[in-house]
Amino acid sequence: MPGADRRPRTLYDKVFEDHIVNEQDDGTILLYIDRHLVHEVTSPQAFEGLTNAGRKVRRPDCTLSTVDHNIPTTSRKTFKNAETFVKETDSRLQVMTLEENVKKFGLTYFGMDDDRQGIVHIIGPEQGFTLPGTTVVCGDSHTSTHGAFGALAFGIGTSEVEHVLATQTLLTKRSKNMRIQVDGELYPGVSSKDVVLHIIGVIGTAGGTGCVIEFCGSVIRGLSMEARMSICNMSIEAGARAGMVAPDEITFEYLKGRPLAPKYGSAEWKKAVNYWTSLRSDEGAKYDSEVFIDAKDIIPTVSWGTSPQDVLPITASVPSPDDFKDEVRKLSCKRALEYMGLTPGTPLKEVPVDKVFIGSCTNARIEDLRAAAKVVEGRKVASNIKSAMIVPGSGLVKKQAEAEGLDKVFIDAGFDWREAGCSMCLGMNPDILSPRERCASTSNRNFEGRQGAHGRTHLMSPTMAAAAAIVGKLADVRDLVQPSISSQKSAAPVTIQPEIEDMDTESDLERILDIPEDNEPHANTSGTGSSAGLPKFTVLKGIAAPMDRANIDTDAIIPKQFLKTIKRTGLGSALFYEWRFNTETGDELPEFVLNKEPYRNSKILVVTGPNFGCGSSREHAPWALLDFGIKCIIAPSFADIFFNNTFKNGMLPIPITDEAALQKIAAEARAGKEVEVDLPNQVIRDANGNELAHFDVDAFRKHCLINGLDDIGLTLQMEDKIRDFERKRTIDTPWLDGTGYLKRDRRGPRKVEAAPVPKTNRGDVKTEPLEW
Repeated sequence: MPGADRRPRTLYDKVFEDHIVNEQDDGTILLYIDRHLVHEVTSPQAFEGLTNAGRKVRRPDCTLSTVDHNIPTTSRKTFKNAETFVKETDSRLQVMTLEENVKKFGLTYFGMDDDRQGIVHIIGPEQGFTLPGTTVVCGDSHTSTHGAFGALAFGIGTSEVEHVLATQTLLTKRSKNMRIQVDGELYPGVSSKDVVLHIIGVIGTAGGTGCVIEFCGSVIRGLSMEARMSICNMSIEAGARAGMVAPDEITFEYLKGRPLAPKYGSAEWKKAVNYWTSLRSDEGAKYDSEVFIDAKDIIPTVSWGTSPQDVLPITASVPSPDDFKDEVRKLSCKRALEYMGLTPGTPLKEVPVDKVFIGSCTNARIEDLRAAAKVVEGRKVASNIKSAMIVPGSGLVKKQAEAEGLDKVFIDAGFDWREAGCSMCLGMNPDILSPRERCASTSNRNFEGRQGAHGRTHLMSPTMAAAAAIVGKLADVRDLVQPSISSQKSAAPVTIQPEIEDMDTESDLERILDIPEDNEPHANTSGTGSSAGLPKFTVLKGIAAPMDRANIDTDAIIPKQFLKTIKRTGLGSALFYEWRFNTETGDELPEFVLNKEPYRNSKILVVTGPNFGCGSSREHAPWALLDFGIKCIIAPSFADIFFNNTFKNGMLPIPITDEAALQKIAAEARAGKEVEVDLPNQVIRDANGNELAHFDVDAFRKHCLINGLDDIGLTLQMEDKIRDFERKRTIDTPWLDGTGYLKRDRRGPRKVEAAPVPKTNRGDVKTEPLEW
């Protein structure tokens, strides 16, 4: 659906503008969503909202569901059903609730007895569900992964999950354009994970706030799709809304034969490739910011602190707070070193490791496992390593690895070979760190408690994690793997037999005319909203609690162990849990601000450090704040997804960039005084009515807050525009309708054929640079 505008446009501009259903005068846009991925953690409340409002899922053909976040990754040889297999009560409830919902709403679902089950951001591309030029969303911040295909992919909160299910659209605003260009040639031993960690170290975790990053340059063009996915995956760690790479021949080669992609060689495939080829930034396109990286500046990289920006080359030493000029960074460094148990000046290669985790949506694809196996082959895990885990990203990746003998390489070395799932990336399942255990991890976040309460995480590439397992310390993979070492031989790709006969090829016209009756887009005109509207927000007056911290992430706001709920309420007791309580005794920590008077009853939070709410897309963070009683957060800046999520819950986030004004507000908070937030007039006052600061709120959001309006109800007023967009979409891009895998016959729903995992390091297909 190429746009008619002739001005030079970026890749982001093209994809975004091709999906605009409606645009208001204030810039609020109704954006059509092509692909929606659903998992067990962020969906229960969304489905409950649909049920309460009497709504259906508008486009079942555009939604794919699986379980991944909190399922066990132990052997499934005895698996019968989720009810008997998942031992943890809360996790079992979430999994079973999703299974009930996909049946109730008629969605495609890959369960634990299906080889196609896996991490959402691995199975989407694997099945060809992710395609160039699409909009892709999921209730998970690492949806940015799919941007590697030239898709606009981003994480959303649960309220937005419900909005997409009901309307197949989202209300949003344009993001800024940012370009990160990486040129040159990577040194041997340097991978895409090192590239993205280096980038985050350069621009910081708020460097991409408000932006969609386009990754380009000779280094990016030379990467495999799997390597590009790893880079886009961590765009969110740089504060960006999304990351994108322009599709090219490497992209098209990856998509050949994928079951949900257009059939290779067909007229539809040719039409799709013709459109996909247009998805690149035009010469002369304008970017709001640009960063240029020289490949020669990148060597194998590891994180040392509790933020993804806390990274250094493996050849460096642990920094000191005095190494930073900025006072906020000095304080953050001091806290991080205390939490991580590190001493300034210690060479990173002398830091011992307790556990090793190779997996996650960042690095659990077949290419990652092959690279790690190359390091491990013929060696043994060091005696001090308590546990070394390999967790494939999907059942199909696991089968392919086993066909190539990679499982034997890992098992012989002393690794634990697991089933597919998110595993220790976020520790919502049994795979967690014990307090003060140190982990070499291929995941994407090293926040406090991310992999377990008081656990210490060092981020790195799969080859670096494999090296750490062998050495027993943080290690430089270049010290282990020499150019003479041969790669692991591979068997033929595993082919999962189709569960139905192959479908006949259909012409574009037949595809348009033969949409199954129960797959027809539903108007969803019944109901008034998931919560029948929200409480009106006009003037809020109350105690303001001061917090002098930067980069307060969602794992700190509410640790992952409290996400195992199917309700939106009751989370206030878990707010800032690891800061409010001694996690071993459960006793309050008297020094934490919300445990002091008068702040126990705070309605407003005043944060003096930037980037509040960074990290996950989980809407549980604003739910916890709201349940505690906090309806307004004032800070210098916010992470994009958290910022959006607060509005969906009738809360007001206020960015105050004027340092003097922010300190005035913070002074009132430190004095234990009330602060008044006047939304209609956009003014913050002290208890005596004196003005402290002005603030701005988008006109549409302000209107919704003041009137307590529900987004879904507002969107359904544009049903005619949505339907007109869908009709044109079916004609222009029929391969996006997804009717092929929801076709019905006398036997009921017919499932799509599972995809093999292509051997992307053979032939003329490019792969991650692994030549040592």
